[in-house]
Amino acid sequence: MRVLVVLASLLMASPLRAAERINVVASFSILADFVRAIGGGKVNLTTLVGPDSDVHVYTPAPGDAKRVAEAKLVIVNGLGLEGWLPRLVQSSGAKAQVVIASAGIAPLKLGSAADPHAWQSVPNAKIYVADITGALVAADPDDADLFRAEAKAYLEKLEALDREVRDAVAKIPPERRKVISTHDAFGYFAAEYGVQFIAPLGVSTETEPSARDIAAIIGQIKAQKIPAVFLENISDDRLIRRIAAETGAKVGGTLISDGLTGEKGLAPTYIDMVRHNIKALTSALDH
Repeated sequence: MRVLVVLASLLMASPLRAAERINVVASFSILADFVRAIGGGKVNLTTLVGPDSDVHVYTPAPGDAKRVAEAKLVIVNGLGLEGWLPRLVQSSGAKAQVVIASAGIAPLKLGSAADPHAWQSVPNAKIYVADITGALVAADPDDADLFRAEAKAYLEKLEALDREVRDAVAKIPPERRKVISTHDAFGYFAAEYGVQFIAPLGVSTETEPSARDIAAIIGQIKAQKIPAVFLENISDDRLIRRIAAETGAKVGGTLISDGLTGEKGLAPTYIDMVRHNIKALTSALDH
């Protein structure tokens, strides 16, 4: 009898528990962090574009099609960020539901294209969380209460974070609320919180600025007395360092833009990222 009890407990352990989890693929690290915050132990999570990596220029790895094929949900940003993803989903033969986490966000325009970096506004992050929660609840109704409870707790943290950012920006003199960053990743932050960002690379890190672009930015920094330029964790820093050297603007540090850092880095979670960025901005601009 005891042997049967032991066997039953073994069967109840890993295989069935593992079967209860749903396979979810997130396109990049920021979305993965949202999924982790809401899904917790009920989700087997795979992230295609990992920490400190650039989602704009990602080339799918050989194993990615298999991961997508095995997923129940594929969570993507949308707004043109993951240009490589539709082909990957098609080639995998996946039957997964593709969830656009930015659905419901009014996109900003950069030229003729949408600006995909909507997560840089904390109110938008709350929309991402609502979209992801809805997808998890639909995919796994048995755990709906857990997902909703985790989402509610996380949304409260985002509320507090949003207040933190607004309070920090309010302390920066209005005439000093302008910076140079590598590429146009902070348009939603700028629109939400009133800090002006100027970027030589435009909306995607795939583009290369011309000599004329760089000269124009150098002229702009001098004319507008822009106090600081910032590096990004996903980009080559040579361009920004050159601009700083030619203008005398100080390098205000590194902003986290399109990907979180590793566990031991400056910003392993979304909340860490926003806190790090606002601290870097205020320390460079607030004096």
